[in-house]
Amino acid sequence: MRFTKMQGLGNDYVYVNCMEEMVENPSETAKRVSDRHFGIGSDGLILICPSEKADFEMVMYNADGSRSEMCGNGIRCVAKYVYDYGLTDKTSISVETLGGIKYLELTVKDGKVSLVRVDMGRPELRANRIPIICEEEDGECVLDEDSVLGGVHVEAEGDDADRKQVIDEPVVVDGMEYHITGVSMGNPHAVVFLEDIEGLDIEKVGPMFENHERFPKRINTEFVRVIDREMIEMRVWERGSGETLACGTGACAAVVASILNGLAERRVTVKLLGGNLIVEWDQESGRVYMTGPAEVVFDGEIELS
Repeated sequence: MRFTKMQGLGNDYVYVNCMEEMVENPSETAKRVSDRHFGIGSDGLILICPSEKADFEMVMYNADGSRSEMCGNGIRCVAKYVYDYGLTDKTSISVETLGGIKYLELTVKDGKVSLVRVDMGRPELRANRIPIICEEEDGECVLDEDSVLGGVHVEAEGDDADRKQVIDEPVVVDGMEYHITGVSMGNPHAVVFLEDIEGLDIEKVGPMFENHERFPKRINTEFVRVIDREMIEMRVWERGSGETLACGTGACAAVVASILNGLAERRVTVKLLGGNLIVEWDQESGRVYMTGPAEVVFDGEIELS
């Protein structure tokens, strides 16, 4: 199998051009290639496929073989791949994902993509759509009466159960109470604000969040420290992959949560272990835009049989 290893801020994936290659068992392949001792080493496997709805489709598997809806860093690398490797000559493309169709603007320098801006769409805040279980007997989850949060209109049609949101709500993990804000950016996120994230034992607490009973499809957890109203720093525990150096959808969720909690402006620099992303939540449209780099690490071939 021919592949290209790529990374966005250290969030690395193995990419396969499925216009030319066939991957028969992508779940098992993801586990094998992701192994950093016996495989290629990555946070997962991303297949670049033809699409009937968009220019391309991104099919993504985590390092543990589970299917994932979306990855902000991963999709930027898809954009770089399809342009740099001659699958398209367009600098505005659409990519189908399980989290919906995403629209990307490519910045080209010396014939190669250097920067990608992704329209990540509108955040989903309804608890049952993320999904996060509301513990109604404890009075948890807020009811969005006005359908407006953070100055952005949020569709909240339906009965009360369809309008409940998780904003600064308590959850007990390993005997300690944390406060979470739930956001979906095509995949589920729980954002936790802390004064110290450097000293956090993320290897211990991350899996406990991921597999907590309130998250029926597991959860990506962002541990965030607010530096000022235009900059935050973040560590992330991604379901199926563990701690990664960066998470694009997580950075977007963290900015949305920061705004909802009155902690940040509309345009924020997110400091991740692998570098910085620029995230903007547009007040007029309600859409989230993420801008960051994408790089090729190397091309290769691996025997899977």
